[in-house]
Amino acid sequence: MFRIVEKRALTAATTLYAIEAPLVARRAQPGQFVIVRLDEKGERIPLTIADYDRERGTVTLVVQDVGKTTHCMARLNAGDSLLDFVGPLGVPAELPDFGTVVCVGGGVGVAPIYPKAKEMHRRGVRVISIIGARSADLLILEDEMRAVSDELYICTDDGSKGYRGFVSGKLEELIKAGVRMDEVIAVGPLPMMRATAETTRPYGIKTWVSLNPIMVDGTGMCGACRVTVGGETKFCCVDGPMFDGHQVDFREAMRRGQMYLPEEKLAMERCRAHGGDR
Repeated sequence: MFRIVEKRALTAATTLYAIEAPLVARRAQPGQFVIVRLDEKGERIPLTIADYDRERGTVTLVVQDVGKTTHCMARLNAGDSLLDFVGPLGVPAELPDFGTVVCVGGGVGVAPIYPKAKEMHRRGVRVISIIGARSADLLILEDEMRAVSDELYICTDDGSKGYRGFVSGKLEELIKAGVRMDEVIAVGPLPMMRATAETTRPYGIKTWVSLNPIMVDGTGMCGACRVTVGGETKFCCVDGPMFDGHQVDFREAMRRGQMYLPEEKLAMERCRAHGGDR
């Protein structure tokens, strides 16, 4: 069992958890993820590692209440435990030791961008961060991102805070202003990552994206997480989750991500009908 040692609400639907998992914390690297199962009857879901503390033996996850399992997880509190916590899985992010990197995080994607920005900041890389959400009340980890960034830009779709518009719009503004950037790392919804990759493509700026498709086992056996990158089939769990954004077939990835929407909706309806019980 893996005990929840901290629970903190970031928004009305997004929660931060610190999980006691010393073996995972010992080996975790930016860009990796874990597979979580709440109980014996629960499904396995992949969650990207948002931070880790090797001395404390904890791994931090940021979870948005969007489906049956995340809805059930939102009902857990500090002191409760998860049955399974498998990881770290995936290939660690290839982070530079110098230069300037722009980190672009959209919505809950700010959470997995944070450990990458934190590690690059520690190495002395110049980090420019652009984080966004639909509105100011949905922004997460603003203070944490500010602490590991040389420059931080806030974007909201409705203009309630910072730049009014998408993070890709702010990125294009910086590019046109002549801001030097050696790489861009984008994490967030698929349309946001696609827009970011298309923004940098004409300028030849290396752009990494982190994909989080449907996943079952997380070890390369089931094939559920396959994506097409550069015309080749890749499995996010063992080949990723980070890929060259200019090579990803986003249209296919978005189509596959919607395959089980009816089943997901039905599961949530049944969950709510039983008062949120698993």
